[in-house]
Order: sequence, then structure tokens, then C-alpha cells
Amino acid sequence: MPPLSIQIFCSLLTCVSLGTLSQSHILQKRAVTNPGPAGWTSLGCYTDQAPRTLSAGFTNSVPGGAAAMTVVKCTTVCKANNFQYAGLEYAQECWCGNTLSAPGAPAASGCDKPCKGNATEYCGGSNRLNVYYAGVAATTSAASQSSTSATSRSSVIDAPPSSITRTSSSTSSPTSTATVSPSGWTYRGCYVDNANGRILSNTQASSTTQTQEKCIAACQAAGYTVAGMEFANECYCGNALINGPTVAPEGQCDKTCSGNAAQQCGGASRMTIFATGDLNVFAVPTAQKTNLPGKWEYKGCITEGVGQRIWKYQTILTNTNSATECLSRCSQFGYMAGGMEYGTECFCGDVVDIENAQATVRPETECKTTCPGDPRYYCGGGSRLTWYAWSLDDPLYKWTYASGNNAGRYRFYVPGVVVPLLTTLGVNGKVTFVEKQGTGPPNSTGAFELDPSLAGDFSKAWRTMRGLKTDVFCSAGLTLPDKVGRQINVGGWSGTSTFGIRLYWPDGSPGTPSVNDWQENAAELKLQKGRWYPSGMVMSNGSMLIVGGQDGSNGAPVPSLEILPQVGGVVDLEWLRRTDPYNLYPFIFVLPGGGIFAGYFNEARILDPATFATVRTLPAIPGNVNNPNAGRTYPLEGAAMMFPQYAPYTDPVTMLICGGSTNGASLVTDNCVTIQPENPSSNWTIERMPSQRVMPCMAPLPDGTFLIANGATKGVAGFGLATDPNLNAVLYDPSKPLNQRMTIMANTTIARMYHSEAITLQDGTVLISGSDPQSNAYPEEYRVEVFEPPYVLSGLPRPAYTITNKDWAYGQQISITITAGSSANMRASLIGAVSSTHGNSMGQRTMFPGFSCAGNTCTVTAPPNNKVCPPGWFQLFILDGPTPSMSTWVRIGGDPAQLGNWPPSKTFSKPGL
Repeated sequence: MPPLSIQIFCSLLTCVSLGTLSQSHILQKRAVTNPGPAGWTSLGCYTDQAPRTLSAGFTNSVPGGAAAMTVVKCTTVCKANNFQYAGLEYAQECWCGNTLSAPGAPAASGCDKPCKGNATEYCGGSNRLNVYYAGVAATTSAASQSSTSATSRSSVIDAPPSSITRTSSSTSSPTSTATVSPSGWTYRGCYVDNANGRILSNTQASSTTQTQEKCIAACQAAGYTVAGMEFANECYCGNALINGPTVAPEGQCDKTCSGNAAQQCGGASRMTIFATGDLNVFAVPTAQKTNLPGKWEYKGCITEGVGQRIWKYQTILTNTNSATECLSRCSQFGYMAGGMEYGTECFCGDVVDIENAQATVRPETECKTTCPGDPRYYCGGGSRLTWYAWSLDDPLYKWTYASGNNAGRYRFYVPGVVVPLLTTLGVNGKVTFVEKQGTGPPNSTGAFELDPSLAGDFSKAWRTMRGLKTDVFCSAGLTLPDKVGRQINVGGWSGTSTFGIRLYWPDGSPGTPSVNDWQENAAELKLQKGRWYPSGMVMSNGSMLIVGGQDGSNGAPVPSLEILPQVGGVVDLEWLRRTDPYNLYPFIFVLPGGGIFAGYFNEARILDPATFATVRTLPAIPGNVNNPNAGRTYPLEGAAMMFPQYAPYTDPVTMLICGGSTNGASLVTDNCVTIQPENPSSNWTIERMPSQRVMPCMAPLPDGTFLIANGATKGVAGFGLATDPNLNAVLYDPSKPLNQRMTIMANTTIARMYHSEAITLQDGTVLISGSDPQSNAYPEEYRVEVFEPPYVLSGLPRPAYTITNKDWAYGQQISITITAGSSANMRASLIGAVSSTHGNSMGQRTMFPGFSCAGNTCTVTAPPNNKVCPPGWFQLFILDGPTPSMSTWVRIGGDPAQLGNWPPSKTFSKPGL
């Protein structure tokens, strides 16, 4: 019989033909008792019978379960659960405990079953445990220690991975244990593993047919440059050796590969290393305390919260997590606290969250999981966070917390008669409300008009309107630039409603009854495509652009646009087709350069106004810190505004989008983003909001600020899909420095959820109405409120003026007479006619025109052209300091599309040109 060592290296076929050993005998002889992974000592074989020698079973906690059982995996699980004894039984069971219970006792034999996950070592036997004790390092002979110390080590490179200049490792020469060298890969020696943690952190699947070539191929396919084999059948990958590895004598990598007995695949806590290119070796990691990005400061190691995460914004960065990567993300989105956990997890939030979650400070030694993106440093640990805070000397944002009259006020305005789906302030000074059929009282006409001047007299304030033939649920609205400011409503719920075009000619005046009704006749006037959730915009040529939608309730997308009055056919839009269903009610604005801004889902672009081809694709709209795919349009619904334009209109215009949510309702967005779309080098800038908000409404105020109100802090838009109403108002001031523009204002007591609206009235207050989430927790809301901004509550007298010319040509100078207030500090503002629905203020535009005074006579200079100011109706306010006058409606740019003679149907009243 040849020596056993020769038998093991012979092929299985040869051994059997020689009649030396059966296959099972060969496998048994190959297995040995593992002397103990790093930090553990083998206590040998123990009997196990009732009661259990070790009572805590953890087989199912081992990665891969019973079929992948190894000594290392079992001891690792026991250590992670704070047990000092580990035992393996029946080849596949893992048991843990802090005492060895009687009648368990040392056994002379019986621990003879190779581990299911590693046939080269034993995992107990029938009623027998291989027992290991934690706390005593594996024994290494003095000779071995001396040999290891004398061995030339790999260089330790203390530079970030991104800046490493690779140099060749000065390891001892490979021995005959390394028998393969795939293209570009070379053997680099035997290394001690797990003395301070894994030296290669990316574990590959164990294999009973493991070879050096197989492990290297797996690492190469996964994009790694270093491969290591251990315990005969285990394979590990990485781009460097981490956790302060040391070179071990070649003889300690003595396990033959489970798939090739002629090769060595490491040993007990010893790893056979191959690499392509130069090998980098990193010292034992520490917490990163220097060279941090921005104004971040290291704070220490803390526990997770009691029963909850400290911070809700979590990002998994499997291969790139580090303090630099994680904290850069946090500060980009305005978070002044952040940390890493379990190596790969990045969290962002606020310092106050730590106290709220009842987290506690722990020793740094409990945050000892290596960062995959920078193995020089630790990224927390199990339920432990390495955390940092941004310096308070230079905070990322400065919100203003207003109080008293400076916080504004919600005030009950009038009892409602309808839950509106869309509200529009008409040029007659009255507000039209249209509703979804069936949401109001039985036999409702679906349309009402409110006279704000009579809000104190409920019996006179409301007028029932008639004429709607189809359901206006989730339609679009605009005020036409014809000479009477007719209102148009297009699209709707289903069937014929989706093709609907409805017109109303506002008549009467504040305090004087109106008599006109809506007019609709689908047989004579309809859209080319049925549209549910479309958007509308008055183009620079005075025509109406209708964009997007779906084919009725939750139907197929309608990824196209069309023009009213009808010109040609519909234009297909690939970008709407691709992003359905997260692009409904897209944000569309005419840009001063003539193009059309279109914002939808998490994308934006500029369109040619003649061909509607894309002129420029803008950078992706940022989402949440943990999800770039958070959206901004329905059903992930945010709200959009165009910054005020100031004469002489030479500065690039800025677009503002606030709030939104994520697909799957994982987290609601708590930021606003801005961009100057006509600036070729522009990108989006993120500004953190004081709270999360989906389904917000934004209303432009005469002083150039915006009121952000309504919505929820959880969920998405839709019936019953959001919870936790956001009751707070926020004032956004574009004139202030970036990250200092938001003031936290007063609260309401009324939940304004899905189908709530906000429009600016002629006295500068904001009418807040609606809410129809169809949820038991939040009923249909009929009450109507107004929000009174600080300028209403200041006690300062309002300025007043008279004007004769209310129909302006571009560039024209218009004379007004000041009748109250001092003209010394006056300015003028123009706010476009708005139809408000689903966070979309169709028609919004704010301008501060040229304005000069001589005594009580002042001159307003109209905007210069139809691109800076598309034709339409605007509220003209005069401001004395912060205080606005009552507005007067003026028309700018005439009716170039001759809508006064449209439509060609006797059903509809036409004002003419």
C-alpha cells in the first residue's frame, strides 16, 4: 500500500482500482479536526444526549443553512450571538452555549462526519459534538511565529482606493503549492485570515469541486483582482487584502482543493492568495476621523434605536460604502447627520433623531466592520453605527421659524358646497369649482362659483353652475387669452369625458350676480385623443397645448400632445410612453428663450415650440438620498413653479419643483430642486424642506414668494394611498440665498390630502379647499379656508391704484394713479391666471415689470414679447414695501390665435376679437 499522502493525491479511479480504500474511506481520511478558527480553540469530541450539551440551536442562522455547514460558519454565528462555546453535530448542525451541560463529556471517538460545507474537516457525528471554545487564539508554534516574522510582508498602502499607485508586493516566493496561473493571475503566497476580520470580504459559494482556477474565474467574472481559497472548498474575492493580514508559512496552507487534490486551497484560517496586477495590503482599519468631505466631524459609535431605526433614509452601497461616499450623499441632500452600519449600509438624517430613537453611545471596538469602499476604515457593525455630524459653524440650511403674525394664519372662510377637483380664479373676481361626478351631494351639477366678496353670507356666496355634460374628474384647466378671459376645461374620467372640451365665459363682478354657465357639446367639439390627467398651457402664439394623460381611468398611456384650436394631428412623445404611469399632469412652461420646459417623473427636457422635438435633455431630476427614482409628477406628485421674472428679463429663468414620492411609497420626498434650464451648463440644485410632502400645492404670492401647503408625509397620490397629513405651511422666498429660502409658517387643523387645491385671490390671500382621499381616516372636506400671509396681518395699510388701460400690448407703457400709499417704495407684480389641480398650477407665471413713479402717477412697462410673457390674463398688484394692493385683471399680448372666434359651433358663445 502506498503512503496515505500519495493515496490522497492519486485520482479516485486509481485508488479504487488499487483496492486500497473505498470512496467513503478516502473522504473520511481527508477530513481532520479543525484546530479552531482564529479566536477559537478546539476542545475535541463530546458526547451529546438529552439534555443537550449545548442548548442553543443555530443551524438555520448559518449562511446557506445545514447544507453549507462549516466550523468557521458555526463559530461565527455563535460569536455573533455572544456565546463562548460552539459545537457541530451530524455533519450539518450548529449548537451554541455559554456552558457545557451534563451529562455531556469528552468522547474518545465518534466525531467522524465531514462537514456538509467542507469535507476536509469534521462536524461531529451521531450524538457527538466537535466543541470549540472562544477566547483562546489558535495555537501557533514558536518556529512558525519566527518564520512568519522573518518573512517579507506585503507593503501597506495608506491611500484611498481611488488614488492608489499600485506597487508589487514583496511576498515570499511561491512554492509548489501553487500549481496554476490563469492568464494575468499569479500566486502571491499564504496569508493568515480572520485575525482581525476577513482579509477578503466578498464570499463566493463554497464548492465540493473547488479548484484554484474555479475560484479565480469566479472572482474575475465578478470584477475583482484578488482571489483567495481557504478550508479546501471556500473562495473569497476582493481588490486588496484588508484587516491587516500577515504572511503565513507555506506549510500552513495545507488543505488540498476539494476539486483537485494536486492543488492547495488554503488551510484552517489560512488563505492561498492569487492576484492580477499588483497586490495591495491594508492595515487593520480604524474609524475615519480625518480627510472627511465638507464640514463633517467624527462623533463615535452608537447603537441603533430602541425598536426603530435612528434614520429612515437608508442606502445599500454593497461595493462602495465609506464615510466619504455616504456622508457626501447626506450633505448633498441637506442632512446634517449620517453614519454607516453593517459595512454596506449608509444612513442620513438629523442629530435630534439619535435622541428620539433612544440610541446609546458604545465603545469604538463595537463598530468594526470594514468599509467595502475604503478598507482602511470601519463602517459600523452589527446594529452599530459609525456616525458623523456636520459642523454647526456652517450649517447646510437655515430655516426661519416664524411666530405670531409673521407666521401667517389659516382662517375659516366659508362653508363649502362641493369637494373641488379643480379651482380657477376668473377675471370676474370669482372662483369656479368643478368636481368629480358622484363625490358631492346627489343631483349635483358638478360645478359651482364662489364670490369671495360675499364669503360672509353663505346664501349669496355660492352659485350653482350648469352645462357640464361629462365627468371632469382629473381634467386640465386654463384661462384663455381672449378678450373676456373664458375658462376652458379639457379631458376627464372615462369614455366621452376624456375627449371633453368645456368652456365658461365669466360674467358679473364681485357682489354682482353672474348668470353664464359652462358649455359643452362633444358632438361638435372634442379632443383628438381621450385624456385623463393631461396638462394644459397657453403657447407663445396664443394657442393651447394639451400634453399627456391616460386613456381613461388607469388605462393605457396617451403619450402625445395636441394643439387647440386643432392644428394637424397628435405628436407622439417617446419620453412620455417610456415613463408611464409616473408622468401624469406633466409640468409645462414657455421659456423666455422660446422653448417649452417639460418636467415629468424624474426627467425634464426643452422642446422646440414648432416641431416639439427635444432641443435639450436636462439632467435627471434628483429624487431622494436613498432613491434617485423618486418622482415629481402624478401619482408621485410634487408641485412646480417658475421663479419670478424681473425686468429687463435678461437673467436666466429658474424652475422650482418641490415634494414628490417614490414608487412603492417607500419614502416621501423632503426637498425642492431648482434649475436654470436655458443655461447650457446648469444642473439641478437640491434644497431640503422642513418636512416630507407629497401632493403639495404651491401658490404664487404678489411679493414674489410661494406658499407651499397641503399634502401628506406618507404614501402617494390617489384614493386611500397616503396617510399622515402635512398640516404646516412653508413660505419659499426665491430672493433669499440658497438653503435659506424656507420659512416655517402656521398650521391648519384640516387634513388637505388628495384633491386639495390652492389659488391666490385678488386680496393676496390664498384660497385653500378640498380633500377627497376616500379614506375613513380623512373624510371628504367641504370647508374652505384662506391662508393670510404676514403682509395681510401686519396692520400696514394697503396701497391702492386706479387703471384705465387693462389691455396691454407688448412693451407698452401703461399709466396708473396711486390713490393710497407712498409711491416712493412701490413696485408692481403680475401673476398669471391659474387653474389649480393635483399640485399643478396651470398658467402660473410671476413677473415684476418695469415700474417708475412721478408723484402719484406711475408707469408700468409691459413685458417685451410673447416668450417672456405668453399672451394671457394677469393680476396686477402694486406693492408698498411688503404690502400688496387689491389686484386688477389685465390682459397682455392680445389674442394672436383668434380664440375669440373659436370654436366654430353655435353651441358655444364667442366674444369675438
